[in-house]
Amino acid sequence: MKLHVLPGDSLRADFEASGIDGDIIVCRECLVVGDVSGETLDEFWDTRANFLAVEYAADPIEYRESVAYELGRLADLSEGDEVNLWFEYELFCQTNMWFCLDLLKNSPASVFRVEPVNASPDDVWKGFGNIRSDSLIHCFESRTAFSDEDVAIGSDLWSAFRTRDSVVLEKLGQYRSSCFPFLKEVCAAAAEIETRPKEVVRELQALGHKNIESIFPEFQKIAGVYGFGDLQVEHLLDKL
Repeated sequence: MKLHVLPGDSLRADFEASGIDGDIIVCRECLVVGDVSGETLDEFWDTRANFLAVEYAADPIEYRESVAYELGRLADLSEGDEVNLWFEYELFCQTNMWFCLDLLKNSPASVFRVEPVNASPDDVWKGFGNIRSDSLIHCFESRTAFSDEDVAIGSDLWSAFRTRDSVVLEKLGQYRSSCFPFLKEVCAAAAEIETRPKEVVRELQALGHKNIESIFPEFQKIAGVYGFGDLQVEHLLDKL
């Protein structure tokens, strides 16, 4: 079995048009924000369903079907199976990828990283946003295999992020692998996630930006490494 874990529904149509072989799992989570606790995987899914229901009015039953069940498939793979993780560089996507690697840490499947290619320095945090179906083929052909150490590091990154261990995050940010571009920058952002995004919003308010329409594009320029969408920034604004 060949699986492709896509970073969101926005990529699905172009991926399907590319003709790349394999089954699709769409990652519809935003693990970069909210409660990520839980002693077991089932408890974790319950925690996330509750958080998303409260913060985004998501249906817990739909969450189980469209998110938990889909990603849970990664915990039950066999030797000879292949998983391709299509994730972007910013923290939003990275936390989701780290979680996937944690699910895969004891898996016999082969795991690959598929990333946006040829992104300019100004567009690096925009990920697959400007890439169409023909270019996705090039991304796939340029994929990189995760080593066992890479997968273990991904699991460690997830553990450090969910416990907000800034010291370990910054230490892991020094790890070097072609599977983890921009890891130092992303880990530095992760270490400050409880404070820096709010600071950026306050700074923008002090400059005269008062509503989400004005704040969001400026937030992206200053703090694009977080990969926040307008909903995440709006929630920051509402809580200040």
